[in-house]
Amino acid sequence: MSRKLVRPRQGRMLAGVCAGLAQRFGMSAGMVRLLFLLSLLLPGTQVIVYLILWVLMPNEDRYLASAH
Repeated sequence: MSRKLVRPRQGRMLAGVCAGLAQRFGMSAGMVRLLFLLSLLLPGTQVIVYLILWVLMPNEDRYLASAH
């Protein structure tokens, strides 16, 4: 399980938020995407949270460059 919360370059569909969350928590990206889509059926701020994570989560490339 990856300890870093980053948006990976591989396995992205839109912005890589679901793929990054899946890597961080040891789940499959498809499962996280499915859970997100199902959550859209409920009232709430899911899309806003997704957009915020998109802005706050660094790209994997940027994270690796700053780690050196």
